[in-house]
Amino acid sequence: MQPLQCKSTRTGMSSAEYQQLEAWNSTQQAYPKDPCVHQSVSRRAQATPEAIAVRDGSRVISYGELESQSNQLANYLRAMGVGPDVLVGLCVQRTAMMVVGALGVLKAGGAYVPIDPSYPMERIAFMLSDANPRVLITQDSLVQRLLGEGRKLVVLDRESSQIDKESSSAPTDLSKADDLAYVIYTSGSTGQPKGVQITHGNLLNLIFWHQDTFGVTPADRATQIASPGFDATVWEIWPYLSAGASVHFVPECKRTEPEALRDWLVERQISVCFVPTPLAERMMLLGWPANTALRVLLTGADTLHRYPLVTLPFVLVNNYGPTECTVVAASGPVPSCEGAEQLPSIGRPISNTQIYILDNDMCPVPIGSAGELHIGGTGVSRGYINRPDLTSQKFVPNPFSSVVGDCLYKTGDLARFLPDGQIEFLGRVDDQVKIRGFRIELNEVIGVLSRHPAIKESIVVASADGKGEKRLVAYIVPSTRPGPTSGDLRTFMGKKLPDYMLPTAFITLDELPIGSNGKVDRSSLPAPDDANIMRDESFLDPRTPTEQRIASIVAPLLGLERVGVNDNFFLLGGNSLLGTQVIARVRGAFGIELSLLSLFDNPTVAGIATEVEQLIVAKVDAMSEDEAQRLATQGSEEKNA
Repeated sequence: MQPLQCKSTRTGMSSAEYQQLEAWNSTQQAYPKDPCVHQSVSRRAQATPEAIAVRDGSRVISYGELESQSNQLANYLRAMGVGPDVLVGLCVQRTAMMVVGALGVLKAGGAYVPIDPSYPMERIAFMLSDANPRVLITQDSLVQRLLGEGRKLVVLDRESSQIDKESSSAPTDLSKADDLAYVIYTSGSTGQPKGVQITHGNLLNLIFWHQDTFGVTPADRATQIASPGFDATVWEIWPYLSAGASVHFVPECKRTEPEALRDWLVERQISVCFVPTPLAERMMLLGWPANTALRVLLTGADTLHRYPLVTLPFVLVNNYGPTECTVVAASGPVPSCEGAEQLPSIGRPISNTQIYILDNDMCPVPIGSAGELHIGGTGVSRGYINRPDLTSQKFVPNPFSSVVGDCLYKTGDLARFLPDGQIEFLGRVDDQVKIRGFRIELNEVIGVLSRHPAIKESIVVASADGKGEKRLVAYIVPSTRPGPTSGDLRTFMGKKLPDYMLPTAFITLDELPIGSNGKVDRSSLPAPDDANIMRDESFLDPRTPTEQRIASIVAPLLGLERVGVNDNFFLLGGNSLLGTQVIARVRGAFGIELSLLSLFDNPTVAGIATEVEQLIVAKVDAMSEDEAQRLATQGSEEKNA
């Protein structure tokens, strides 16, 4: 790093401030450039083959088994032409199979492209078309969502007998630090997702910083919570497996329930856990037992609004980083500062990373002043796949480096340095937002909505609901009368966007409010409430005991006083995160297991009630006569009690 320079003399910075900024960015720390992550995992397997590597429910995979299974898959892929910088799609459920698949790709020399199978088919099709992986790894249950020509499929459960015939010894390693490790897609400001290319060198810096900072040892038990297509999975898995620790998959029904997740963490003696910011804020308010093994709770992906209580038995660490810079660029423990007016900071730059807060002339702004946050260093990725134009816009030459080719990533985030070197996040320069940990470009959502034939104008904003949690609200000016229903719009958008990018409320306007600058005046948009949110049906009270019980579950989760039998859960503000809470509470109320897919198919109170009643009948029919009699007797006793 060379001394800070600027072509402008109007920065108002003293030489002492320049020196201070240089000191804060002096993050150089040596780390091994070899071995790559898969080689580190192999060495752990050779040293402790019987140690637990992955636990997924009742399934436990030792390091020796993980080594053998991933080697066999790697040899299978190598025979199909997988090697350095060859992309391999990985579309599997959030299970141990995800780890085996990714590790097998890396050992074959390739780079994996994680694809969340819950995405709409059109979005999956775009990602596959854009990345054009030579091979696509999947499961039998997902094949129908991945149909396409000219692509080799490896269906893990269907081809297990052939894969098992391969050698359990690793193929000759071809990977170098400059080769790709993975390509992960993130929301696109131009209306299309974009694939970020991460190398082994990028990943290694993250891994060694993480292990060093949080003191990861083979005794640690870490969690896997994030969705397959979210880059948090990267640091939920590789820093731990390469250190000989174990990775534990959190059950789907506990991922978003604070109390249930806390109890599971305590029961499983988890020592390190990552949770998205909104969930972390709720977990910080819970009581924790004295036997809690958790020592570090990592959070990030959204603005942290709360400081931890001094009574918490673990350290809360706030993290910041775009996908383009390998998951984390800044990090820091959050102190207990109850009553503080300033929001918690995002910490300081991690090892071998520089953060510059610059003005429009690419000049550092004075300490305490706001500017656009730029990131340099080892974590900065190769850029976007197949997008040289966008890469050149976002990855700009680093004026503070003497190394030819060094780039800064323009985050589009506003921030400022505090006097102690901590960094305060101030929001977005553009219209990109984060909701429930997912990064969303509003232009992409607006672009899809505006293509509906009955929409004249539209705008989508992030608005806080009654609980203070952000959600997407769409305001539309229809081109026809009557206009489309909210159900029509959600169905239309759901074919192109994943659930977390769909507006949870739609509001019809005669025209969009325009400010004096000619732009939409967002401050004049009406706040969503029970009166103006579009509904597809007139209100109808619950009619049966089952409908009444379902309504009593759904209404408080949505922050509403009441819901009708025809009200659509998702159109009233529901999402997949809240959907898992509905499922958990239905399980507790009725003793049956409702699937998230059935909730999407039957999102009204009436639909959920019908599904519940059918599952109860099926459960009783499957019982023996004695079991059914005991259940009836128990129900009668509980009713009398």
